[in-house]
Amino acid sequence: MAHQGASAALSLPEDWPAHPDPILALNRMGSFDWDLDSGLFHMDAQAFEVFDLRAEEYDGRPETLAVRVPPPEAARLDAVIAGAIKDGSENYGAYFRIRCRDGTMRWTHTQGYIRRDDTGRPRRVVGIVRDATEELADSSARSLRAAQDQAFRQQTGVVQVISAALAHARSVQDVIDVLKDTHGVRHLGAASLVMGLVEAGRIRMVAEGPAGSSVPGTSITRIDEPYPMSEVVRTLTPRFIESPEEFAAGYPILWPHITDLHITSAAYLPLIAQARPIGAMGLLYDDRRGFSAEERAVLVALGSSIAQSLMRAMLYEQEKDLAQGLQQAMLPRTIPSVRGADVAVRYRSAALGRDIGGDWYDLIPLPGGRVGAVIGDVQGHDTHAAAVMGQLRIVLRAYAAEGHTPATVMARASVFLHELDTDRFATCLYAEADLSTGVVQMVRAGHIDPLVRHSDGNCVRVPVEGGLPLGLSAEFGRLEYPVATLELDPGHTLLLCTDGLVEQPGTDLDDGMRSLAALLGDGPDEVCELADLLIQRSEEQGGDDDVALLLLRRSAPGSARAASRLQQHVGPGDPEALVQARHMIRAAVRSWGARDRADEIELAADELITNALLHTEGSAVVTLRSLVGSDRRLRIEVEDSSSALPRRREAGEDGVSGRGLLLVDRLADVWGVEARGGGKVVWCEFRLP
Repeated sequence: MAHQGASAALSLPEDWPAHPDPILALNRMGSFDWDLDSGLFHMDAQAFEVFDLRAEEYDGRPETLAVRVPPPEAARLDAVIAGAIKDGSENYGAYFRIRCRDGTMRWTHTQGYIRRDDTGRPRRVVGIVRDATEELADSSARSLRAAQDQAFRQQTGVVQVISAALAHARSVQDVIDVLKDTHGVRHLGAASLVMGLVEAGRIRMVAEGPAGSSVPGTSITRIDEPYPMSEVVRTLTPRFIESPEEFAAGYPILWPHITDLHITSAAYLPLIAQARPIGAMGLLYDDRRGFSAEERAVLVALGSSIAQSLMRAMLYEQEKDLAQGLQQAMLPRTIPSVRGADVAVRYRSAALGRDIGGDWYDLIPLPGGRVGAVIGDVQGHDTHAAAVMGQLRIVLRAYAAEGHTPATVMARASVFLHELDTDRFATCLYAEADLSTGVVQMVRAGHIDPLVRHSDGNCVRVPVEGGLPLGLSAEFGRLEYPVATLELDPGHTLLLCTDGLVEQPGTDLDDGMRSLAALLGDGPDEVCELADLLIQRSEEQGGDDDVALLLLRRSAPGSARAASRLQQHVGPGDPEALVQARHMIRAAVRSWGARDRADEIELAADELITNALLHTEGSAVVTLRSLVGSDRRLRIEVEDSSSALPRRREAGEDGVSGRGLLLVDRLADVWGVEARGGGKVVWCEFRLP
């Protein structure tokens, strides 16, 4: 009922209100002068009568009129005035309702004239206000029903909007936020909202709006107390309070505390889900009396929708707590301190409710100053994925602690997962690091590559030739996992992570790895700060996958134990594995201080490996040990599956075959053969300075 450019534009003298027009007074019109620069809103005596105010109750500021103009009416009136000022109009007109001193509502009409300076800037608004109740009385009989129908359609539309928004609520707080939103219950015309949840025979207040709507001492109340929310929970029946008198008579304890809210009616609704009350909600109005049958039906439907959303949210939160508890129980409670390295681990769950992931990390102390680092991800986002993750973590730790090579650890874990009677597979990367030498042996089962940050900040991706994911490799009989070897110098940092840290919407894996490498290279040196930075970046990107990461930074030399062990699996017809074994030996010799005998050690080891591959037609497991006793020794062991003992013999006529053990005998200080299960181990030792 607002309009701009009224048909009868207001005409006021230039010196108004110094000389008010007597016609205004004769027609019982009040006048006002609104100084837009100072914000002061001056009114004459007749205007005070229209607003049912006394002069001593008014301080000259338009905000004070809020005691008479309900917020919805004030918002509508402000929109009309702002629109007229913005589009250059000279005048505006609007009908609005005010609340009289006795609580009744009546229609008022205002017409204003906007005065601007030479630049077009509005400086003053002068105009009139008048009681329009009688004017609208004749037309109200015809238009009342239409207005009620329109209001009913509007309320129904608001309920539909609220219900649609509640469908996305995943927590109780989400439901509360929807109800308190400016597009929510406020559009139903309510002045304030209160809501409580039933907990252990009591009602706990969880929402109020606006602030100050709740009554002191009612944050937690018993269901048997004489409050309207308690009543609707007890009776499971809505309570519609249609007048202040009814409110005061029905709830004498509560009414004195809310008189300042100028409540004229209220609707209290039980929130019922699964045939039991889970809470109650109250909508309090300050500009209406009574509720039509249609309005009651709309509000009851609103209460039902809110109750169902609350129940879903509470169940969702319970499932989320259970799932996260399960997942946290499956992850390591603590990470052991590792001599010779600084370690940081982080985990971030990006999913909600039951949709948790199977990401995990682990750090496994191993004999000889070594350490095993694991990162993995079980397929799926549910509690089953978390349960499988926990079992995989345990078996990987057990296999590594038994002393198996990294390739064997991965193969056995794959067989375990395949036999677990689950349809899930898992990606994994296992790295075994000797912190005294810096040699790291890695195997990859369908997982993303690791990254290494050098001490100068340069960050590189380490390509690791991988096998099939755990579970799948056993199903297809492809349990071979190539072993990659790298040297981790003091100050270098190894990063193992799941793909949630790498994958970004709209980018492929390679782009994500390059972005991660740049971030890792520019990050701080301290591993905990670096881990926090990586997790913070993943949160900012807002990915929908979990993130697990492990950072291992090798400390300065001399901080690790002297005794160490390295191991490498070399398959027949696998030249790459042979190259990696030679690389491992060369790095160990240099790190263990055996440079003077490096050529002898490498040549002897090469002969033992070659003999095993040529004469057994099987694979070989190469083990290097740094032995500390009365003297320091480096021991090389080559294990194969053949029980046939090697023979030392002179070279043949061709001068090629037969040199292996002769060379070992002449180069090493001591050598020998030991039975090992169904096979044997050929070993040799070198004394070190």
